[in-house]
Amino acid sequence: MMRRSNPFDDFEALFERMSKQFEGMNRQFEENRPMWHTSGIFVDVADTDDEFVVTADMPGFERDQIELSVTDRTLTIGGTREMARDDDSGEYIRRERRSESVSRSVRLPETVVEEDAKATYTNGVLTVHLPKEHHSNDEDSHRIDID
Repeated sequence: MMRRSNPFDDFEALFERMSKQFEGMNRQFEENRPMWHTSGIFVDVADTDDEFVVTADMPGFERDQIELSVTDRTLTIGGTREMARDDDSGEYIRRERRSESVSRSVRLPETVVEEDAKATYTNGVLTVHLPKEHHSNDEDSHRIDID
C-alpha cells in the first residue's frame, strides 16, 4: 500500500522559508533603521484654544514604567520595561518581545502651566493635557476713549 503525502507539505515548507527570510530582513532593518525612528514612541500633538494635547502610543508598558516631565516648553516621555526571563517555560520557537528603554522629547510651540499638566494612560495610549499659559495684555494696553 502506498502512503499518501500531505498535499500541504510543500506550502508549509515554502511558508517556513519565507518566514525565515522575513526574519532576516527584519533583523537587518532593525540594525539599520534611521535615527528618527529610534525613539519607539509615536506622538500626535493637538493645539486647542486652551491647551496642547499630546497622545503617545506606548503599548506593552505598565503605568509605573512610564515617566513624564515638562520643562521649558519641552515634554519628555520615557519608558523602561524588562521582559521576564522565565527559564521554566521551555524552548522558544520564536522570541520577539524584548526589554527596552524608550524616550521622546516634544517641543511645544508655546509656554504651558507645568504644574497643571495632567496625564492618563489607557490601553497602551498615553494622553497628556498641557494647559497653555495665557498672558493678560491688560497691563500693556491703554484704553482710548473716543470723543
